[in-house]
Amino acid sequence: MENRQLTIESEPSLVKPSMILGFTGWMDGGDVSTGTVQYLVNRLGATRFARIKPGGFYLYNFPGTMEYSALFRPHANIQGGLIRQFDEPTNDFYSDAINNLILFIGKEPNLAWSDYAEAIFTVCQRYGVERMVFIGSVSGLTPHTREPRFSCVISDERIKNRLEGMPIVLTDYSGPASIITYLSVEAQKRGIEMLSLVAEIPAYLQGYNPRCVEASVRCISGIVGLHVEVTDLRELGDEFEKKVNEVLQSQPDLLDKIQKLETDYDDQVFNTDLGDLRDWLKQQGIRLE
Repeated sequence: MENRQLTIESEPSLVKPSMILGFTGWMDGGDVSTGTVQYLVNRLGATRFARIKPGGFYLYNFPGTMEYSALFRPHANIQGGLIRQFDEPTNDFYSDAINNLILFIGKEPNLAWSDYAEAIFTVCQRYGVERMVFIGSVSGLTPHTREPRFSCVISDERIKNRLEGMPIVLTDYSGPASIITYLSVEAQKRGIEMLSLVAEIPAYLQGYNPRCVEASVRCISGIVGLHVEVTDLRELGDEFEKKVNEVLQSQPDLLDKIQKLETDYDDQVFNTDLGDLRDWLKQQGIRLE
């Protein structure tokens, strides 16, 4: 079970644990993916025990303007002519023996998906992981005053029965795939259950969204049988909503559109068009497609 891309730093005591995964990148709007897993790491006191080396997985040299190319480069801190810090993408595994969990926070790879996935599945094999759960997000027509809707992709038909009664809809989608889809395909081949949960978050808000992170923590906890106190997140979410509402008072046109979203949400209208809001978002540089 050796893997040259994988560094095992310690051996946690785990018995057929569940693995919860979060990634920066495509499905981390509102920091829901990484923010949810990082919250669990902090709240549960999980400790890092392994990491995937970044070499070979990321584009550092990308053609384009200096500003655009800089988005792909590692970050360096140089003081007095000396390199004090050189940060490359991190992909870290944490363990929580009390709750029998492995938590993973990484950056979606640009290259060599199969090798990257193999490193993750090496950890799965080493500790007997039987279930993997990814949490992510997509921007959508969800009002900030409501719980995000969750959709789900599953690796096995039999998982459907266990989702009954939960506020989760099964995904219908055709388009570009992510590393998560690739992991789901590979998990099925290896006899590991995988669920990919995606929260639909408000497209008109940018940055960390504590309300959606809280909802994601609760949703994942229900799936893996975890009991986590989220009072602090709820308080942050209430304060977040209050500040957004204050800003909206000075933008009556947007406020009117959001109130329409709230009505559709409460009436369980899932195919809302609201082309005027889409146009407004597009003018702000935000696309839902």
